[in-house]
Amino acid sequence: MMISIAKPYLDEAEIEAVTAVLRSGVIAEGPRVAQFEQAFAEYVGVGHAVALNSGTAALHVALMAHGIGKGDEVITSPFSFVATANSIVYTGAKPVFADIEPDTYNISPDQVHEMITSRTKAIMPVHLYGHAADMGAIMEIAEDHNLLVIEDACQAHGATYKGKKVGSFGTGAFSFYPTKNMTTSEGGIITTDDPDIAARSRMLRAHGSKQRYLHEMIGYNFRMTDISAAIGIVQMGRLPEFTEKRRQNARKLSNGLKDTKNIILPVEKENCSHVYHQYTIRTPRRDSLRDTLQEKGVGTGTYYPLCIHQQPLYKEMGYAGSFPNSEKASREVLSIPVHPALSDADINTVIAAIKEWDQR
Repeated sequence: MMISIAKPYLDEAEIEAVTAVLRSGVIAEGPRVAQFEQAFAEYVGVGHAVALNSGTAALHVALMAHGIGKGDEVITSPFSFVATANSIVYTGAKPVFADIEPDTYNISPDQVHEMITSRTKAIMPVHLYGHAADMGAIMEIAEDHNLLVIEDACQAHGATYKGKKVGSFGTGAFSFYPTKNMTTSEGGIITTDDPDIAARSRMLRAHGSKQRYLHEMIGYNFRMTDISAAIGIVQMGRLPEFTEKRRQNARKLSNGLKDTKNIILPVEKENCSHVYHQYTIRTPRRDSLRDTLQEKGVGTGTYYPLCIHQQPLYKEMGYAGSFPNSEKASREVLSIPVHPALSDADINTVIAAIKEWDQR
């Protein structure tokens, strides 16, 4: 039986919550969405949260709510899921890439500084794999250059930098896709302390309206349903437990693999709390290791085998350039199971398979 790379944890509590919504007859956006928004805002430590139907929509709306559009540039990472950059393109703005740190895989503040131009409007750091970007340095750069910060926290629910949760430094965007640290089946959310940004985000998710049939701006149908929010409310109650289990599993993996010779293990920087959306190792022999683990019944994931600027779409748009840390990572990274549903036997199987490969 294959040990899966990711597995949502759902049981009777989520089923009962969804059933209650179905019986209520209010299955579109309603009171459960409002309850979920309040719970998530309190968890992150911000004044407002705006629920949407995907993490991509959260990024898109967060940018638009800040007025980012044609002629603007947004600095972000080339080593992320393509939605990070696509959300910028949706607004008419231009993604500008800055290379990553080789150990955390997050955007390098030094590289960000080098990419600032007169058209730069915002920085979009990605808290990749569940490890916070260097928000101290990024916020300092933003303040010095009067730039907005939109945090792509889609993989980092509960991750902290100096005790403060990601999504509370600038405007945050989270995803609740089934493989994330918590799920609503599909969904996303914006977090902010700015009531005006929250208000504009609410309008943008609902065809540009504050009240029904009165439309003040171009908007979208990006609303979350009460069905999804009901799942999210239950998952919110479990998120601290999920996080601790991921961290425990990560410690077991690190302890078991610490003496390997051909593998680089993930790091947790000082003053950061990693939530391990992915436990990502790296080796120049990545494909060999992946194939061996497949044979041993261990699922893996390569996040991401191509940098965004190397994608056919972005090449067609004229993107080129060299981002050596990102490109090297794309050739070497391999994520192995770390999710809360793993048993100790599963983790021992993963460790044993990797150590056997490492000794060849």
